[in-house]
Amino acid sequence: MKRIPILLMLLALCIVTRSQDLGQVNFNSGTTIKYLSLVTDDGMLIRLDDQGKILEWGYEVKADRYEYYSPKLQPFMGRIEYYTNDVDSAFRGKIKSIGTVVFTYYGKFEDSTHVGKLKTAGRVMFDYYRKYDNVNIRGKLRMVGTRQIQYYSEFENEAYRGRIRSIGSTEITYYSSFDDKQIRGKVKSIAGVSYQWYTSTDGKGYGGLKVGAFRQNIAGVTYIIQ
Repeated sequence: MKRIPILLMLLALCIVTRSQDLGQVNFNSGTTIKYLSLVTDDGMLIRLDDQGKILEWGYEVKADRYEYYSPKLQPFMGRIEYYTNDVDSAFRGKIKSIGTVVFTYYGKFEDSTHVGKLKTAGRVMFDYYRKYDNVNIRGKLRMVGTRQIQYYSEFENEAYRGRIRSIGSTEITYYSSFDDKQIRGKVKSIAGVSYQWYTSTDGKGYGGLKVGAFRQNIAGVTYIIQ
């Protein structure tokens, strides 16, 4: 009988540790990453750029009759706090908390690529590529929680060099500079799921998505083509 409480405690711990994590990745017109979003315990999104900067936060709104989500978030009406002048100068004035999510930042004595950048958001930790890494990825997000982010190198095709190559185990490929001019640099596949776009040889919809879902969940993360 003693095993039941222990199992319940372990289950509760798993739920807590997984309830706040990377939840969404948004592509701008199917090309570059527009933002990555954390999902909090109550479903709020916190959007970040690839440098770990907090861009906006709030709740996603879905249309009643269609599988459509407004790109504009519904405002969070709770308490927001900022760091005051009695802290490290690297994060004075930065957001300290949004509701129950507390943020910390790298201090002024850290690697120059890290100073002032987001270090933790609740239970999620962040790391960045350092000054000895390639200039194209220096200062960009390297880790979001347990997920490593990798980028295409400067030696790759010019249509996608420097872009995100993988998030955790999820690989992302893009159409190259040898493909039709309307689709160069656009997402070709995410974790093996293919995307096709209207090319200049199609009668209409140049550059628009032809085959593939605008939203799909892969390994717990929703990838969104906007």
